[in-house]
Amino acid sequence: MDRVIVNNFSKSKTKSFWNLQSKSGWVLAFLIVILSLFGVVMVYSASCYYAKKNYNNEYFFLIKQVIGFVLGLASMIVISRLNYNKLNSIGLVALIVGYVLLALVFIPGLGVENYGAKRWIRLPGFTIQSSEIAKFCFVIFASSYLAKHHKDIKHFKSILPVVIGGGLMCLLIILEPNMSITMCVGFVMLVMLFVGGISFRHIMMLAIPAIALVPVLIIIEPYRLLRLLAFIDPWASPKGEGYQLIQSFFAVGGGGLVGTGLFSSRQKYLFLPFAESDFIFSIIAEECGLLGCIAILACYLVVIVCGIKIAINSKNRFGCYLASGITSLIGIQTMLNIAVVTGLIPPTGLPLPFISAGSTSLVVFMSAIGILLNIDRQGRSDEYLSSFQNNIVVKHKRKR
Repeated sequence: MDRVIVNNFSKSKTKSFWNLQSKSGWVLAFLIVILSLFGVVMVYSASCYYAKKNYNNEYFFLIKQVIGFVLGLASMIVISRLNYNKLNSIGLVALIVGYVLLALVFIPGLGVENYGAKRWIRLPGFTIQSSEIAKFCFVIFASSYLAKHHKDIKHFKSILPVVIGGGLMCLLIILEPNMSITMCVGFVMLVMLFVGGISFRHIMMLAIPAIALVPVLIIIEPYRLLRLLAFIDPWASPKGEGYQLIQSFFAVGGGGLVGTGLFSSRQKYLFLPFAESDFIFSIIAEECGLLGCIAILACYLVVIVCGIKIAINSKNRFGCYLASGITSLIGIQTMLNIAVVTGLIPPTGLPLPFISAGSTSLVVFMSAIGILLNIDRQGRSDEYLSSFQNNIVVKHKRKR
């Protein structure tokens, strides 16, 4: 009789519980929409003069960002309704897709080169940045592998597929070249292995060679060495390699406590290169001031906390690892971007998640949030349903 009650309850109520989310899920979705809309506004503010001068259309970047937001929001909603567990069976396929996308940028006529870097694939009517997609492909692969081999994770040889898979992806990305995304993938790989349960000794075995490789990568490329020297003393070449960092300092310092006001930036008038993309946080600091920057950072912090909670409350290992990978990628890329524009690390091109101009980045990151919301919905609904079922059984036994 108890089983009949529970089964009938499951059939009649499961569908409605699938539509429920935890508080973390609702907060996460709300903040992502707010950050993305704020990004649309800031992209217009930072790019209007440059777009008017170079494209004769001050809304050039705004239109692209709005399209990216609409597509990203639709993707986030759709993916949040799908079953994320299906990704567990295509981990290797996802990794191969990532490799293919990264390799396509080197094909003449298909790959697009800008400022000496081949990072984009030309498709009819638009371009996509392959590394923005590939890094999430790696997260899916690593999550799937770690979930299936969690019992053997203490042995170093058991993590080699993740290390080799991530290492090869880093190699393809650095060949573009794109050192910033390479660092993101490397850091995310270490975080996911740590969450997966590898020992501290194994982390050091991976981290020390990776750290030692950074100076080598800097030395073999003259422009990276120049950027490093500019980072150490940007005023030594104020019209050369140090120019962008100096202009970023002017923007960040010029905002003061409350900023110059929205749309009132001075640095966007062709003083600060890439103001709408990699250095958009500088424009935010200038227009919104220290208080605005603190508010944005607080939003990112809450997003990361929500992602961590979703990972902890996931109903299985795959969901936990997947949520951890997505959350760490958002957190690491955000920290690296802000560290660059504030002069804490050498300048390197890296978009600020959900805010910087770039439709590919916006759509992919919002899609990843859809996966987080799906993990939250399934973990929460199953947990809540199980608890409710137990209460029904207990009450029925008491009546008997």
